Amino acid sequence: MTRSAWKGPFVDGYLLKKAEAARASGRHDMIKIWSRRSTILPQFVGLHFAVYNGQKHIPVTVTEEMVGHKFGEFSPTRIFYGHTSDRKAKKTA
Repeated sequence: MTRSAWKGPFVDGYLLKKAEAARASGRHDMIKIWSRRSTILPQFVGLHFAVYNGQKHIPVTVTEEMVGHKFGEFSPTRIFYGHTSDRKAKKTA
């Protein structure tokens, strides 16, 4: 289910403050965030974020195509190493 349109997109308050401060300073520092549930707004385009995936911060540079998506979509939490049966087949071949 998506969020109701009349409520608007969800963004943590501290995230907006950090983004405004980064825009005002003009520096291109990484903004470390833990809020994977926050929606990417047009104000974030061009900023660099480090999104926490539970283990480390993944660098994400926000582009126009990302607006409307969640930060968590761009920092995967699981690593796919492949299927074990595929490795067995490659060894015998």
